[in-house]
Amino acid sequence: MENRIKEIMSVVFETDLSMINESASPETIENWDSLKHMNLIAVLEEEFNITFSDDEILEMLSYKLIIKIMKEKMI
Repeated sequence: MENRIKEIMSVVFETDLSMINESASPETIENWDSLKHMNLIAVLEEEFNITFSDDEILEMLSYKLIIKIMKEKMI
């Protein structure tokens, strides 16, 4: 799951896969803006067949938090 999320983030943010790591966030990825964030959420929801709440979407502002929330959703 984590590798797939990295791949998705790399495509959505149009950045090299090596840029997607534990510290990946809007501060470290230049193309991570609000529109691309919502694109990421849409792709993750479709890819993993889940739905995020508004609070979760607002919280998912780093790779680390995305993984945390995704793991909680997959239980």
